[in-house]
Amino acid sequence: MKLKSFVASLLITTAGAGVVIAQSANLASEGKAWWAHVQFLADDKLEGRNVGTPGFDKAVEYVESQFKAIGLKPAGTNGYRQPVKLDSRTLVPEQTSLVLVRDGKEQALVVGQDATLSARGELDGSMEAAMVFVGYGMSIPEASWDDFAGQNLKGKIAVYVNQFPPVKVSDNVRSHVNTADERWLALKRAGAIGVATLALPRAQAQPNPAPAAAAPATPPAQAAAAGTGRGGQATQPAPVITLLDRELVDAAGQALAMNVTARGAAALLAGSGHTAEELAQLVADAKPLPRFPLPGTLKARAALKRETIETTNVAGMFEGSDPALKSEYVIMTAHLDHVGVGRAVNGDSIYNGAMDDASGVAAVIETARLLKASGVKTKRSVVFVAVTAEEKGLLGSRYFAGKPTVPFKQIVADINLDMFLPLYPLKVIEVQGLAESSLGESVRAAAKTMGVEVQTDREPEQNRFIRSDQYSFIRRGVPALAFKFGYEFGSPDEKTRRAWVADVYHKPNDDTKQTVDVEAAAKFNRVILGLLQRVANDAAKPAWKDDSFFKRFAR
Repeated sequence: MKLKSFVASLLITTAGAGVVIAQSANLASEGKAWWAHVQFLADDKLEGRNVGTPGFDKAVEYVESQFKAIGLKPAGTNGYRQPVKLDSRTLVPEQTSLVLVRDGKEQALVVGQDATLSARGELDGSMEAAMVFVGYGMSIPEASWDDFAGQNLKGKIAVYVNQFPPVKVSDNVRSHVNTADERWLALKRAGAIGVATLALPRAQAQPNPAPAAAAPATPPAQAAAAGTGRGGQATQPAPVITLLDRELVDAAGQALAMNVTARGAAALLAGSGHTAEELAQLVADAKPLPRFPLPGTLKARAALKRETIETTNVAGMFEGSDPALKSEYVIMTAHLDHVGVGRAVNGDSIYNGAMDDASGVAAVIETARLLKASGVKTKRSVVFVAVTAEEKGLLGSRYFAGKPTVPFKQIVADINLDMFLPLYPLKVIEVQGLAESSLGESVRAAAKTMGVEVQTDREPEQNRFIRSDQYSFIRRGVPALAFKFGYEFGSPDEKTRRAWVADVYHKPNDDTKQTVDVEAAAKFNRVILGLLQRVANDAAKPAWKDDSFFKRFAR
């Protein structure tokens, strides 16, 4: 039996809502179809789908062919494709030097021992600038905290410890202000031209570490592809990859990015009247840090090897039927890239990325197929997008959100799938952003039709709501959600998920040999399908809740 007629026989439409509900859906069959996409995208032949490689190009061709076969309307700028150009920068080690200049005397810092430069900075030549220690290096209006108040940072390098200030704020505030981009934007507004993070002595307790950044200077994925691993040593400098379109690069204008080791901290602070041990004790005691100019200047020299990487987003549209609302768009995203070939683990050097995130792209394809095959129309249009370069810092989604292929003002929501982990039966779905917008009510209703419970993020300290592609839309004011398979604390499901994160995440064994519950994945896809239809048919646009931190970004 053809898929379209088979699916249609299993669906009904609720009166007036246009919401498809599965009555006796063949989840096993749908799960196998989903898994077939994962098997293709995570095959060794695609060599980990790193951007700028033939393997990624094959993945693009596959998704494009699936969108075309489903009958989605091309929604890129070139058919189904939206080309994205990336700027890859790598430091040339032998042309890198750092020198402290004080009272006419020069003191060389040993690169790699006293300090390291990052290609996140754009220095390609030489520079000399004064330095100012700015404590925790953060501005948090919600907590009346501003490390830059009264400081003259114009044309200077801001030096800070990468810890979170001793203030109480919500998890969302804490996560957002400490992303690499947001931290730099605050410093840039204060006049800084570069940054240097100061390591503290390890002997001191550090009870208030900064949360994991959404877009670190060198994401772990870039390090893996450059020949490093967690706990391993770099075999070559890791490239820093940003969008070539500087209009969309928050880090633009950052001349210097430097990390100072505990050994180098003593040299940097010499003559300032303060020591690293003193600062470490203040952090351990959860106290404010002093702010002060550092003696002398820093001379830096660097050379960058640059390369332009051409990659692409893939977009297909299910066009809405309402004469007015079809020009509004619900976006569904998942990232197509992974980290490619890297350090071998147990003889395997291909980082296949089956769950991260071939699973999400497969779900996008199958959700689009089920929507089209159902024959049920939606009032708004739905745009399905496989985005590139998530592993490089959410770059593909940032490009799409910044220069969308549909009118930005008409985008009403983003539904993002990234590594949702169907490792056990779906009883409860974890929704990141559940309480932030009216989309929370929509997903509760969609999950209920499938007998699935809904829960908030089980690990809010991991900051996942701002660490995947939905964040590119959130920062531009678009309500969004992201998802994982949920679990109850202390359950076998929790143990399974935590073991996967510890043993499989960003490792070569995230491949198609692992055990996955395909029927649970199909059930998950049904929940997402119901959510998309509800959002596409609701009379009102999704809206941020009044008490949501993210409402500030709304247009």
